[in-house]
Amino acid sequence: MPQIPFGNDPSKIEKYLCFWNREDVKRPLVGFSLVGWFPMEEFAVCQRWESAEFLTPEMVEPRDFMDDHVRLAREGEVVDDDMIRGGCPTQVTLPFLPAMLGNPLRVLPQNILGDERKLSWEEAFAVNLDAAHPWYLKYMAFIDALVERAAGRFPVSHGPEIGPTDLHAILRGHNESIMDLMDEPEKSAKLLWHLGEIVRDMFETIWRRIPLFQDGYFDAQYCLWSPGPIIRIQEDATAVYSPDLYRRLVQPVDRMLAAAFSCSFMHLHSTSMFLLDAFLEIEELSCLQINNDAIGLPVADMVPYFQKVQESGRSLLIRGAFTPDEMRLLMDSLASRGLFLNIMVRSMEEIEALRPIVGM
Repeated sequence: MPQIPFGNDPSKIEKYLCFWNREDVKRPLVGFSLVGWFPMEEFAVCQRWESAEFLTPEMVEPRDFMDDHVRLAREGEVVDDDMIRGGCPTQVTLPFLPAMLGNPLRVLPQNILGDERKLSWEEAFAVNLDAAHPWYLKYMAFIDALVERAAGRFPVSHGPEIGPTDLHAILRGHNESIMDLMDEPEKSAKLLWHLGEIVRDMFETIWRRIPLFQDGYFDAQYCLWSPGPIIRIQEDATAVYSPDLYRRLVQPVDRMLAAAFSCSFMHLHSTSMFLLDAFLEIEELSCLQINNDAIGLPVADMVPYFQKVQESGRSLLIRGAFTPDEMRLLMDSLASRGLFLNIMVRSMEEIEALRPIVGM
């Protein structure tokens, strides 16, 4: 496949269709990536921000990122796997959505984070998308620049935007948002629904702007092509929610988001597995994506949760780094149907060691 630009051979689409349809296959959908958890360091322009405390729209010129976006996507020309590769505005871990809603963006060594604002209830309810906001305009300019540079050779997508509970935390304050759930459950439910509508509207706006790739949609963070409109639902803040609070205040919002997009998936960490049953109660969710984090539960302890996802009839995308023994355990423990192994590696030699284990 190296002769195909970016390795995006159209024949790969059939494997993605099998993944979404959970068809019987001989092996999982498999991809390898040399890009780490914090891709900001892959973009030369980001080095200019190191001395800054906060990032402003004037410091971000989308065209300055394009050469590095193309370089990263060309990984597919040297790695022979099943993945389609593309680009998105927040591939540099820049949280555009919080910035659009007024949160300052703090520059960290390997990341950019939206600062919490500790807004009043009245101020939080007044937050909304503004098509004239400088960060909104910058986001759309980033998308347009990627679409122009891709010229149909690779897909462009939304970024890994944070979800309603995460937005609640940075708007009201992380500690304050937790107290809100207990002290003001009705206001919390109303705010979470409002923020869910903002997330939904953002994704719908993006998909009206981005051209399809091979008649489908795409999530660049996970190299996930889909036959229908896609949304990545993130609720990292629920790691400190009780199952009861999640079901009462958040689950209706996540159900609304999942129902609005035919190929919806939820991003999870091992720290949220105590809520897995509640997530799986959302019938509208097509797929669950779970990170194998370095500081999370061991792979052996995660296997029962992976199995539970598969037993629920959902597609499962697992992303992270794995030793050969961990990969053997996954292959022995999980069904290949509806399984996508998005494997992070440090060298081509590591890829070659893992290829026979996953059946390639």
